[in-house]
Amino acid sequence: MPAFAQEGSAPEEQRFTIDAPASLDFSQEEQTEEPKKKKKKKKVFYGIKTKKGFTRKGFGDRTTFETFYYIKNSEKPQTFVRDIYWYDFTRKEVRKTSTFDPTKGVLLHGPYEKRQGEAVLVKGIYYKGLRHGRWLSYNRDSVLTDKEKFYRGWPRESTVTYYDPMERKRMKEMTPIEFGEKEGYYYLFHENGTLAVQGEYHWDQRVGDWTEFYPSGKRKKIVTYSKEAFDKEVKPYIKVEWNEKGREIYRNNKMVAN
Repeated sequence: MPAFAQEGSAPEEQRFTIDAPASLDFSQEEQTEEPKKKKKKKKVFYGIKTKKGFTRKGFGDRTTFETFYYIKNSEKPQTFVRDIYWYDFTRKEVRKTSTFDPTKGVLLHGPYEKRQGEAVLVKGIYYKGLRHGRWLSYNRDSVLTDKEKFYRGWPRESTVTYYDPMERKRMKEMTPIEFGEKEGYYYLFHENGTLAVQGEYHWDQRVGDWTEFYPSGKRKKIVTYSKEAFDKEVKPYIKVEWNEKGREIYRNNKMVAN
């Protein structure tokens, strides 16, 4: 089974975490308000006007409330991040998916809070459908159970490498890391900027289809892993392979005639 040899090959001194804003040219601060010298604008977060929404589920003291803000005229997020948060018009609920259709809902943007009765369960902020800044989780007794930090959807532990580590303009690898383990979409780029490898990690394990690409942008091969992490019953295998001209040369362990 061929491995993705380039993955993780960058020396330690060329790795940067999301904590270093310059590593991804991050310019926004984790603030939800205008600077103190300016008059605070209602329902405006990171310079974007929003509307307020809410959901209600359950009965009695088990009733759960969500309050959030959203962008009225949403567009598809330009991001490699896996988890996109939005309000679904049809289902009337906040959803987390890997894709977003602006005709079916709106992106969350601004403060978010989830309550059960008077107890706050989850509190954080979104940036164009992506978790941003500090996120806190509590139990029904208001005891803090979890604390996470994000930058526009990427966990703060995530690492980035560059072909030019000093200038940091030509990205080489993006590795999503959460709680010390790889979690989320992984990307490796060719030196010319095109995508080289794309796949997903769950609990530090590769899952689903991992796709390799030629520098030209054409697909090279798809390697399939188990859909569930730690499923030892499914062994990785090459699902399909193409030559540089885009012609299929291998599928399901059966060679395609020349």
